[in-house]
Amino acid sequence: MQLFFHQVDLRLNHTFTIAHDSRDVQPTLIVELRDGAYRGFGEATATRYYGITIEGMVAALEAIRDRIEAHKLLDPERFWGDMYTHLVYNPFALCALDQAAWDLWAKRQGQPLYKIWNLDPTSSPLTDYTIGLDLPEKMVEKMQERPWPLYKIKLGRPEEDISLVQTLRQHTDAVFRVDANCGWSLGDAISKSKLLRGLGVEFIEQPLPADDWEGAKQVYQASALPIIADESCIVEADVDRCAGYFHGVNIKLTKCGGITPARRMIARARALGLQVMVGCMTESSVGISAIAQLLPLLDYADLDGAMLIANDPAIGVTFDYGKVVYANENGTGVRLVTRE
Repeated sequence: MQLFFHQVDLRLNHTFTIAHDSRDVQPTLIVELRDGAYRGFGEATATRYYGITIEGMVAALEAIRDRIEAHKLLDPERFWGDMYTHLVYNPFALCALDQAAWDLWAKRQGQPLYKIWNLDPTSSPLTDYTIGLDLPEKMVEKMQERPWPLYKIKLGRPEEDISLVQTLRQHTDAVFRVDANCGWSLGDAISKSKLLRGLGVEFIEQPLPADDWEGAKQVYQASALPIIADESCIVEADVDRCAGYFHGVNIKLTKCGGITPARRMIARARALGLQVMVGCMTESSVGISAIAQLLPLLDYADLDGAMLIANDPAIGVTFDYGKVVYANENGTGVRLVTRE
């Protein structure tokens, strides 16, 4: 087995702004595991918020190249366990490697990954399409560019949030979800939940700072809408902590370390009665196709990353008005089409 890296600067169709970040380009690392004619791909993006760089991910994987390339990869879960000790400090690198391992392993089996897991995608949830924080007229334009049944609206300007959602509501009957990315106060979250419910909002994602557990408990008890944890739910142990503080969790493969721990997190969330969402970090079709293998296990999905970029370096799953369309390929269905 051979290890390769593909570094790509993903160009966003629009400046993407959330409560704590704004960007036009998203650097990403695609990891390739090659075994004869079989090639497995995985991905993780760089992020300033978590201190993750492309250089750091490459260095972390290069440090264990010999161990990776010597592995027989008979079982992706065992492979993840063998690599975890060496990459625990860089879960994004571990995620990209884990996705590539699952993709390669499933291609060896000659089947799509979701089929190997005996999952039925016919009742999978639709994915939302994210509208980044911007001037109201620009956000309306973004919705009009891509008519969609379900939008995730990025908020985080407390004095403007409600009027912004009111403006957007005038232009579509689509279901809204809102994501404050830790940008609200306790009072904002509770009061806005009542107003947002009347504006056709389905749930609120991470209204308070990630470490404000006392506030999260009060919002959970008083909110008129379900509250979904994102920044407060990073690794497996966080799922238990979120019970009684959130109605559901948004699991990000990059943050938890890949498909392997994400599957365990989903199972644990179900056992605790939490709703389950899986989101993305503006990945290309490589990462999105890996995440999409989990769709039949989810209540909610936020898999629009590849739709937000202008230079997707791969092909894989596509979406038809929110519904996933799996590629006619084995593994996660990914093939690289360009290498920048």
